[in-house]
Amino acid sequence: QVQLVESGGDLVQAGGSLNLSCTASGRSFVGETMAWYRQAPGNPREEVAQIDAGGHPIYVYFSKGRFTISRDSARNTVYLQLNSLQPGDTAKYSCNTIPPRKEYWGQGTQVTVSS
Repeated sequence: QVQLVESGGDLVQAGGSLNLSCTASGRSFVGETMAWYRQAPGNPREEVAQIDAGGHPIYVYFSKGRFTISRDSARNTVYLQLNSLQPGDTAKYSCNTIPPRKEYWGQGTQVTVSS
């Protein structure tokens, strides 16, 4: 059974930082582009950042300059470093492939930023 398990979310004050992890089990994602997504209550899920098999990142406008995506293929893990967090970043963060596959959605990890 393939699982993506996210961790690292927490309650932080505005301006704070968090480091999220997404560890895969059941199969290797070494050759695939992986992405972090987020969903706030009442909003659709949106992509945050993606990283290809060669480690090259692509950021959406709101994450560029504040967030850093990386991966450790040996650990089958993708990371998302969140800096300068703002209340608008409050959401559940999840990882998946590009494009996302329904069967791979995990529980996600909650990031809550207080003002």
